[in-house]
Amino acid sequence: MADIAERIKVVKENIRAACERVGRDSREVKLLVVTKSADFEQIKEVIRLGCADLGENRVPQLKKVSSQAVDFLQSENNSKLPQKINWHMIGHLQRNKVKQAISLASLIHSVDTLRLAEEINSKAAGMELCPRVLLQVNASGEPQKYGVPVGAAIHLIEQIVTMPNIKVVGLMTMAPLTRDKDVVRSCFRRLGELFVEIKGERVVGPDFTELSMGMSGDYEIAIEEGATILRIGSAIFAG
Repeated sequence: MADIAERIKVVKENIRAACERVGRDSREVKLLVVTKSADFEQIKEVIRLGCADLGENRVPQLKKVSSQAVDFLQSENNSKLPQKINWHMIGHLQRNKVKQAISLASLIHSVDTLRLAEEINSKAAGMELCPRVLLQVNASGEPQKYGVPVGAAIHLIEQIVTMPNIKVVGLMTMAPLTRDKDVVRSCFRRLGELFVEIKGERVVGPDFTELSMGMSGDYEIAIEEGATILRIGSAIFAG
């Protein structure tokens, strides 16, 4: 478990250094620990280390580990532990899993169709909730990836913001899996430009503040291009 502590330390140092390079405050950048490849002993360790934002790709796993985390926090009786865990749903969300997802997640990163947004709004209304979501954008243009095309993003947001029980608070994307840093940077920059454009169109309100981009292999580039949430798993759990 000492390895996990050291890896988190390295990630945080890299975040601070990347922020310094572009004149950002590192407090603007949230480290979201992706737990999909971790066992629960490892998850307990990151919680003990003060990580309160955790993310899962699949709703059944989110349900399982979030329940385990509640039991763990209640049993520890340690004032240094986070009061609660903010769970993030970061993977593709099927409409038949929406009810569970919105009851568990503090933020859903992967809304990419009008039908999914309508399902979230409908289920949330029945549960008297107003879940926070990010619009997932296919900024790389890769045909195999989920996400609304860049050119259709503003129109989709214009439709979603009319729904009373869903709140769009930002954008999310995934860069191509490539060693070419220029390609990765171009993807992140494109999302950042779209973010600015959407705010400039006054389609969204003041809560539209989040850019979820950057994973274990490219998070420093993401920071340089304006990321506010980094989704990091293997750099913490696999070295």
